[in-house]
Amino acid sequence: MMDFFEGMGMLEQSYWIIAMLGSVVFVFIFISTFIGGDIDTDMAADGTAFEADDGGVGFQFFTFKNVVAFFTIFGWTGIICIGNELSTFATLAISTLAGLCMMVITTLLFFWIAKMAQSGTLKIKNAIGSIGEVYLPIGSKRSSIGKVQIKVQGSLRELEAITDSETELKTSSIVKVVDVVSAELLLVEQLSNS
Repeated sequence: MMDFFEGMGMLEQSYWIIAMLGSVVFVFIFISTFIGGDIDTDMAADGTAFEADDGGVGFQFFTFKNVVAFFTIFGWTGIICIGNELSTFATLAISTLAGLCMMVITTLLFFWIAKMAQSGTLKIKNAIGSIGEVYLPIGSKRSSIGKVQIKVQGSLRELEAITDSETELKTSSIVKVVDVVSAELLLVEQLSNS
């Protein structure tokens, strides 16, 4: 390894070290992503932190993956600039710009992926106001949990439900979702008997 660095200047050596380390980490992240692993070093920025307080997808610029992308492209661009005998200032400017461009591209890519994944995620609050049918009987006055079939976000779902009704809601009763009690439990009221 020392033979490789022997004829290089300090700037070129630095670029090679940054490029090689960035590439190794990038390949590790790439392989890990495709075999289903998740890198916790993002401090949850690339996955769960995409959800902002308004339930939308946030825009995360400084994440571990973006920093790795920056240094990988920064290093390789610097090596190319030095190979083309550009000045130190031009090399630093071009490699920094290339690294920042890569960060933007990576950020937009993860933003787009998270937005696509989020669109298929059930938001239980969207069930409020939906009309459905009792699938498993629901006990009166919240005495037992039953199940309802309702259409939420364009697909038919079976969700657990309770009621404040004085009578048990029997199978096939038509109900309306009036509230969300918890993350997976609906409050329904009867509309009619079938």
